[in-house]
Amino acid sequence: MKILVLNAGSSSQKSCLYEIADDALPQSAPKPLWEGKVNWTQDRGVAEIEVKTASGATLHESIYGDSRQAHVAYMLYTLSRGATKVIGQLSEIDVVGHRVVHGGQDYRHSVVITEEVKKAIARLSNLAPAHNPAALEGIEAIEKSLGEVTQVAVFDTGFHSTLPDAAAIYPGPYEWVEQGIRRYGFHGVSHQYCAGRAAQVLERDLASLRIISCHLGNGCSLAAIKDGRSIDTTMGFTPLDGLMMGSRCGSIDPGILIYLLRQSNYSAESLDYVLNKASGLRGISGVSSDLPKVIEAIAQGNDRAQLAWDMYVHRLRSGIGSMLASLGGLDVLLFTAGIGEKSAGIRQAVCEAFGFLGLKIDLEKNQNQPVDQDIATPDSTVRVLVIHTQEDWAIAQQSWQIMKKNV
Repeated sequence: MKILVLNAGSSSQKSCLYEIADDALPQSAPKPLWEGKVNWTQDRGVAEIEVKTASGATLHESIYGDSRQAHVAYMLYTLSRGATKVIGQLSEIDVVGHRVVHGGQDYRHSVVITEEVKKAIARLSNLAPAHNPAALEGIEAIEKSLGEVTQVAVFDTGFHSTLPDAAAIYPGPYEWVEQGIRRYGFHGVSHQYCAGRAAQVLERDLASLRIISCHLGNGCSLAAIKDGRSIDTTMGFTPLDGLMMGSRCGSIDPGILIYLLRQSNYSAESLDYVLNKASGLRGISGVSSDLPKVIEAIAQGNDRAQLAWDMYVHRLRSGIGSMLASLGGLDVLLFTAGIGEKSAGIRQAVCEAFGFLGLKIDLEKNQNQPVDQDIATPDSTVRVLVIHTQEDWAIAQQSWQIMKKNV
């Protein structure tokens, strides 16, 4: 079975092609036959196309045009043409899986995309304005390029649909609940994959583990996972809630927003920009939303960069503490995504705070770029894992499973 995966971002569209046997899923992620990426520059008419194949062929081009769909179609064209050709024709693709950030309350599991599903994704775009519209563009680009091929939506919010009401409902008026205002949680595809992979690495039953999953990238969230199910998480109604992030503020006193609206002539649009684009590491450091650049500034004596680091670590530790309370104990602390996988300093700073649990990390293993590895010492009471998140493979797995059900 040939499975194409599209993972849409606000400024990029990543894609990859897997070939999986019809009879069983492999235990570990296979290497994609083909990987493509469209990066959109500030000039919306220009796109950077990057393609590579399992055999080592590459392509890097700048293309022009006024349609994102056209850019995606060109990227897909490289699947069956030129040096990066890996299939004879696009019709060989059996199913296309899409990461969709927000599925609301209606979509708790992956589904085959219909007109009704597309309308729901569009309707929920006001809750994920940087991502849901991009996913729709990808879906429509596939319709134009591949016609009637089966498409599957894999929702980031789906994994968190198991949150108990006490964790999901905000303490506002009950009318909010009736309006669908509740904690949905995000990064669900990543949290679910990493929890399963952690159980594999440890050779343990996932249902027996209490896990805190730390997805730390430009966007950051925690998930408390018990019996293989999400029971608490830090992101909420939108991806703005929770931890301090690259350029997002995370949780703040809502009274600040009321104050700014009354005293500083902010509009909803300007507040949205400040909270999503000009806060977090970028807003505090004044340097960048990119943690390595903040660390460089700290080395040069930049006090604001040091403050950004200290705040980031403080809020991350606090968030883990709240997840710990929800779980009633901890078997596994796992780190994933760009910062979680690459920043030994963040992992060490976090783990040092939980020594009282008997958690100990091996400093040498932590520094040695671990991948899918336990970096705790043998006598640690908590296993500490660094897991390479593979959202694309998780989407491919769920697409495969839906196709097998529909046979």
